[in-house]
Amino acid sequence: MLQLVPFQPVDYLIIGHAAADVTPDGLRLGGTVSYAGLTARALGLRVGIVTSVAEDVPLDEMDNDITIFNIPTAHSTTFENIKTENGRKQILRHRATPLTLNHIPKVWRSAPIIHLAPIADEVESSMAEKLSGSLLGVTPQGWMRGWDETGQVFAKPWENSGQILSHAGVVILSVEDVNRNLELVEDMSHRARILCLTEGEAGSVLHWNGDRRRFRPLEMQEVDATGAGDIYAAAFLVRLYHTRDPWEAARFATQLAARSVTRTGLKGIPTLREIEECSMEVLS
Repeated sequence: MLQLVPFQPVDYLIIGHAAADVTPDGLRLGGTVSYAGLTARALGLRVGIVTSVAEDVPLDEMDNDITIFNIPTAHSTTFENIKTENGRKQILRHRATPLTLNHIPKVWRSAPIIHLAPIADEVESSMAEKLSGSLLGVTPQGWMRGWDETGQVFAKPWENSGQILSHAGVVILSVEDVNRNLELVEDMSHRARILCLTEGEAGSVLHWNGDRRRFRPLEMQEVDATGAGDIYAAAFLVRLYHTRDPWEAARFATQLAARSVTRTGLKGIPTLREIEECSMEVLS
């Protein structure tokens, strides 16, 4: 639901493009802001989203209690994933308006949790320094993607990573983001306060305070893993904010994300029952 000024304070601010994902059934709402924003809302937080989408993105799938500040754009960021014999080929069909600090309502800039969530290099990287007064979470996948003139997406080095890592409270990425280069992950972990690496059905690995621990999820019947990493990110940040315990946050996020793959698309957003189950598991 698109809401206009005046803006009220939020607990969880997330910045990035909502996406129009091309599927056989038509366009589907996607992007980290969608999955993580809905997860934070399911966990009881007041959520604000700064994004840029056109009318082709069905924002009515978002929770009515989420406040969305939308920057006008001709086309939404649109991805198409094509299965080939050599794996998945991702095509960027359109890219919406880039997001800058000036787009963020001032009352939101001091939110308790701020999540920078680029998916197509659209978030101004200097925000990490200018918004680092809160718990700042970063999912850098969009800064690690490039594309050619045909829109074919490829991995690229993360520019300004050192500057962002020095300001972020938590960095969360997947093995796909780094092309399974674990040496790169190890290097980043020495420069980050807390670094989480998600590994799909294998769970996650948390690097913190010179230590590294793996968290394995319960086995689930996978239907659709889309958005699981974004759900993990929001769950980790919210749990960390409440408990101040990264290990507990990782356990909670790993189990909650695992449950999400049993449903398709945004239906994988955590239910109250799942949240309660995972909370009890962490405390037991």
